[in-house]
Amino acid sequence: MEKEGKLKFEVVTPYGLILSEDVDEVTCSGSEGEFGVLPGHVPFFTTLKIGMLSYKKGNTVKYVFVNWGYAEVGSERVMVLADSAEKSEDIDPERAKAAMKRAEERLKKAEEFDFARSTSSLERAVARVQIAEKFR
Repeated sequence: MEKEGKLKFEVVTPYGLILSEDVDEVTCSGSEGEFGVLPGHVPFFTTLKIGMLSYKKGNTVKYVFVNWGYAEVGSERVMVLADSAEKSEDIDPERAKAAMKRAEERLKKAEEFDFARSTSSLERAVARVQIAEKFR
């Protein structure tokens, strides 16, 4: 049962549960724009784009990288189903920078590689780098 005045925030991937916390607020990068959720929010379902989710517990804000997915919002719960997700403390900044550099190089040779795949790789890498560097 959820604590009064809190949201149950869960992030799930095909590999398992990444996060399950009682939080005060959740902010997501939806495919139609960023949205915030507080306890008592009207229910809805939406797609998420590659990017960052944040959640607030008291005065602490934490961050999660999400590689595309869905968010199911209810008055007492936010459930994110994502292709993959990583908490900010689990992101290796050097690995993310290397991935970003590889994706940038691929984009320079777009005719030799799949442009959509390279763009998506770059988006994921940039989001990971931003989260790893700014929000630790």
